[in-house]
Amino acid sequence: MPPSRRRAAEALRSSSGALSTAATGRMASDLPWFDDLSAEDRSWVGLIVQAGIRGFVDWYDRESRASDDAALDPLDAKVFGAAPRELTGVISLQQTVELVRLSIRVVETNIDALLDPEDAREVHDAVLLYAREVAFATAAVYARAAESRGAWDARLEALVVDAVVRAEADETVLSRASALGWGAHGDVAVVLGAVPPHRAELDVFESVRRSARAGDMDALCATQGERLVVVLGGVTDPLKAATRLLDHFGEGPVVVGPVTADLAHASASARAALSAHRAASGWPDAPRPVASRDLLPERALAGDGHARRHLVDEVYLPLMAARGTLLETLGAWFEHGTSIEGTARALFVHPNTVRYRLRQVADVTGWSPTRPREAFALQLALILGRQSGRTEL
Repeated sequence: MPPSRRRAAEALRSSSGALSTAATGRMASDLPWFDDLSAEDRSWVGLIVQAGIRGFVDWYDRESRASDDAALDPLDAKVFGAAPRELTGVISLQQTVELVRLSIRVVETNIDALLDPEDAREVHDAVLLYAREVAFATAAVYARAAESRGAWDARLEALVVDAVVRAEADETVLSRASALGWGAHGDVAVVLGAVPPHRAELDVFESVRRSARAGDMDALCATQGERLVVVLGGVTDPLKAATRLLDHFGEGPVVVGPVTADLAHASASARAALSAHRAASGWPDAPRPVASRDLLPERALAGDGHARRHLVDEVYLPLMAARGTLLETLGAWFEHGTSIEGTARALFVHPNTVRYRLRQVADVTGWSPTRPREAFALQLALILGRQSGRTEL
């Protein structure tokens, strides 16, 4: 090491305490946000400043630039390791950069008073180089902190969505959802589809959340196997909400469950959506997205007990309670190949009477016997209702 470099390094090391004190004293006057920190956080900030100045002295004291380069990799740990990583959640990146700049300014301002004039020029240049290296180290610290928070948030979000799917959304789960930014109250629906290929999971989630926010909705996302599960809050029209997210799913059916009262009851929407997604292959021409209710026949045939009960409770029994002739007319309609005249002859009534009763069936159930797809659901409800042996709700 050249004598001038060694002489300058020794002078800096002997003055490091005074430099740290000067930098700490200037923080309160030069950094408006410093006084808003707690006493503990201010002490941690002071340790960062002291570590930064000591780090510069050690760095400058290196034998050569080759060994310096080897020492630069752990610079972030040397400068910021004195304070806990949680401090990155208290001080922003911009504030940390201001802090580093202040420390460097204090050193630079005092160089001429501490060193011989012939040594000062080289140290001024070294300060600028060290400031750049610390800036890179600062960015690395905050990048790792952001990555860590992102990974933790994704795990927490997956736990919340899993609890919703499993009907385990207790107060703890609701609190976790709130910590993730969930602010919706009521009107919750679950949307299911395939995970898009060749896209990072966190990128997909962020895209879904952006689309949801554009529609004034909240979103929680998780992948379960090959499925992407999205819990939407603030839903007014479930099909319209699901349509907004279509581009974020992979190929195949996208199913949306019914709207539920709130996140605590969203398991009903998730259950219906999961069942519908499993059974969707039975209806290759289903629209995309498709409501889980529209897949009730396929779900019932696939063994979904909830779908079977729904067809009995919401279709068969209301028809029985509304008017006894509706079930009789509907049965004859199917038995005679959905022919108005054939049904009229079998029942000994005028064809207009059959038409009137079929309209009544549509009014009661929401499904029209004259539309093939809806007639299929009605016929299955009729069969399941007869098999149940039930006569009242």
